[in-house]
Amino acid sequence: MENRHRRPDRPGYGGPGHGEPGHGRPRPGGPRPGGPGAPMEKSKDFKGTWSKLLLYCKKYWAAMIISLGAAAIGTVLTLLGPDKISELTKIISEGILTGIDLDAVGKVGCTLVIFYATSWLLSALQHFLMAGVTQNVSKNLRTDISKKINRLPMWYYNKVSTGDVLSRVTNDVDTIAQSLNQSIGTLVSAITLLFGSLFMMLKTDGIMTLTAVLSTIIGFGLMMAIMGKSQKYFFRQQKHLGELNGHIEEIYSGHTVVKAYNGEEMSQKAFDEMNENLRDSGFKAQCLSGMMQPLMGFIGNFGYVAVCIVGALLTMNDKIGFEVIIAFMMYVRYFTQPLSQLAQAAQSLQSAAAAGERVFEFLAAEEMEDESHKTARLTNVKGEVEFDHVKFGYEDSDKILIKDFSAKAKPGQKIAIVGPTGAGKTTMVNLLMRFHEIAGGEIRIDGTPTKDIRREDVHSQFCMVLQDTWLFEGTVRENLVYCTENVSDEKIEKACKAVGLHHFIRTLPHGYDTVLNDQVNLSQGQKQQLTIARAMIADKPMLILDEATSSVDTRTEIQIQNAMDELMKGRTSFVIAHRLSTIKNSDLILVMKDGDIIESGTHEDLLAKNGFYAELYNSQFEQSA
Repeated sequence: MENRHRRPDRPGYGGPGHGEPGHGRPRPGGPRPGGPGAPMEKSKDFKGTWSKLLLYCKKYWAAMIISLGAAAIGTVLTLLGPDKISELTKIISEGILTGIDLDAVGKVGCTLVIFYATSWLLSALQHFLMAGVTQNVSKNLRTDISKKINRLPMWYYNKVSTGDVLSRVTNDVDTIAQSLNQSIGTLVSAITLLFGSLFMMLKTDGIMTLTAVLSTIIGFGLMMAIMGKSQKYFFRQQKHLGELNGHIEEIYSGHTVVKAYNGEEMSQKAFDEMNENLRDSGFKAQCLSGMMQPLMGFIGNFGYVAVCIVGALLTMNDKIGFEVIIAFMMYVRYFTQPLSQLAQAAQSLQSAAAAGERVFEFLAAEEMEDESHKTARLTNVKGEVEFDHVKFGYEDSDKILIKDFSAKAKPGQKIAIVGPTGAGKTTMVNLLMRFHEIAGGEIRIDGTPTKDIRREDVHSQFCMVLQDTWLFEGTVRENLVYCTENVSDEKIEKACKAVGLHHFIRTLPHGYDTVLNDQVNLSQGQKQQLTIARAMIADKPMLILDEATSSVDTRTEIQIQNAMDELMKGRTSFVIAHRLSTIKNSDLILVMKDGDIIESGTHEDLLAKNGFYAELYNSQFEQSA
């Protein structure tokens, strides 16, 4: 079902300049930033972003320090194991001829069990604590982003697409969470294991240490060469995946147009080309990546062989004992393992820094002015609205769209705003609702400037019906009532009957309690009727209709128009309409062009002037003739 959202706490508003070109629309083309199929970005300020992230986690520092300490101590205990195994081997080998000291074997064995058991417990504690920290930080980030969304001015959404904001809430926060949960602990363990194993090897034997390190470096030289080759193919794979996903989404959403214009063959050809690109890059990336695991095995085995050969030579010359070879075989594994972990952790930390940069950039975005200090209130609103020399231009643009707009609406009047696309009609309504702040002049409601009133108080005086319908996943009743409290069933049914929707709702499986989801197909006209009924139920002092009947048939439009006429009685109403026949009975018609009022008056007065309005009105009949 189109235009349905799960978030009923946010108005279904299409964005700044809604209904006009270039405003409030997602950016076309390509995968969304940070979304599925998007190439991984690199952080511009790695240290700065991680500093912010660690400061954000400040109240969890104690748990993080304990967790990292547990990881380090557990790793040290693991490193002490080969030394004890070497000692155990020596006791057994020396006692083969003279008799094995079972008490000594038992003591060393018990010590090993204690070391490894304690190491396991500390590792479990580390994972437990970091899992808690990760989930709490993720929850806090999502909460802060959700609150931030409601504090941002509408102009912010002019320059940031919906997909980008959603990506920050989901993908970027998940990336940060995964890095906190896995990479930091892994980084500490890997560093401890790397330097700890190197220290233990040097402590045990210098020549064997040199052998182990050299054999490992040779193997890792090969691995780094392969990683350098595979990186570009992974990048291409993500790029081609994004292109393919975008193509499939576009063709699926527009399948009716594709069929109507016989575009299946062209679409299939484009799909095949993208699919082949993805197959090629994916094959090369996975082939090279698949070599990593065998190569890691080769590095380990190469180290074992080198240690065994050099160790055997040293043993034959009575330089070292057999137990040293046993210990070094384990140290080689401990030395090679953290190198690959460090590479993975570094990549994960870089990804988290890129994600964190996007999240903190969003959280640091300029917010709407705090209005808690404003004391002016609107009570017993009559509905007198005055635009006094209003000027307006979007905050992120130097261009002035509304140059000098003045108009006055008396209580209970029906004010129609007409004009060509892009004239500024919807912008004026947005200014009235304080979705944007004006650059000059004043807008007054009952003589009180709206800039002196809190935004919520201004919003509470209006109910709106927009061109784009907005429904969320819930029952029909919940969609109708929305945020209006204490609404009776009688009032709901009366509104639905007025817009001609009651009969259809009764035919649904559960009537007004039917959940609107993908299984319930509403036509665009029925969605429009539902949102109009919602406005009637809200019953606010003033009403805004932005092409409210644009998606309904002529018969339904007449029925809704009659209901609207009833609804508008005693209310100041602002009606934006392209079909001028629907606003002939308006008390005042404002004709806009290029951001200014060029004509005003009643329908008859404007026709008599034979100006721009008369030209617009007559052109509709010429087109329909």
